[in-house]
Amino acid sequence: MNILEIIVRIIVIILVSFLCFVILYFLVEFCCSRITIKGETNFPKEVTIYIITNGDHTDIVVPVRSDIIDWDKEIKYDNTLSKDTSFQYLAIGWGDKGFYLETPTWSQLKLSVAFKAVFGINSTAMHATYYKQMEESNTCRKIIISKEQYFRLVTFIVNKFQRDGNGHFINIETNANYGDTDAFYEAKGRYSLFYTCNTWSNEALRKCGQKSCLWTVFDTGIFLKYKTTANNAEGNKQHAESFK
Repeated sequence: MNILEIIVRIIVIILVSFLCFVILYFLVEFCCSRITIKGETNFPKEVTIYIITNGDHTDIVVPVRSDIIDWDKEIKYDNTLSKDTSFQYLAIGWGDKGFYLETPTWSQLKLSVAFKAVFGINSTAMHATYYKQMEESNTCRKIIISKEQYFRLVTFIVNKFQRDGNGHFINIETNANYGDTDAFYEAKGRYSLFYTCNTWSNEALRKCGQKSCLWTVFDTGIFLKYKTTANNAEGNKQHAESFK
C-alpha cells in the first residue's frame, strides 16, 4: 500500500467517523429531548414566568419586580438604548459570547465563532431583554410557579452572571444590541456542543421544579412539554392580573 492509498484511507475513516458521530449526536438528542423529567406538583400558583424562543434560542422571562428580586437593580434600564422604565418583563438568556455579539444572523456566522462555540473555547454572555407585555403563542409559553420555586430560579440565573469587584453584574458595552431594550452581561460557564443556550433554559426549568427534558440542545423538546391547552389557560387567567 503506497502513501497515497494510506492518506485516502485515513481521510475516509475520518469522514465516516464524523458522519457517524453527527448521526449519533442528533439521534441521542432527539431521544433525550423527548424524555420528560416530571416537575413538582401540588405547589401554590404565585409567580408567572414564561419561556420564549426565536426558533433557535430560548429565554426565560420573569417579572421585573417581585418580593423575591428587583432585577432593575443589576440589569438596569439605563443599560438599554431606550432607558424606558415602563417595561414589566425581563427575558434572560445564556449563550456563547461570539454568537451573541458577532452573529446577528446565521448568514453572518463565522467559522471561527462556530468552532469556538462547539468546542467551548469562547467565553459566554447573558442577554437581557425588556418587554412591556407577554402573550402565549407558538413561541411563548406561560408557566405559573410558587414563590419558593421562583426563588430557586432566581438563584440559578443570578449565579450565572459574572460580578465585578463590588459584586455587581458586568455590563458588556457593545453596539451589537438586537434592539432598543436589550443589553449583554458577562457570564460564567462554557457553551459547547453538549451544553447550549437551550440546555441552560432546560436546566433553569428543572431547578425550579418544572417539566424538563432529560437533555436537549435545541428548543423543540422544551416546547413540546409546554403546549398551550385549555386546561392551563383557565389557571393562567386567575393570576394574569398580578403582572400587568
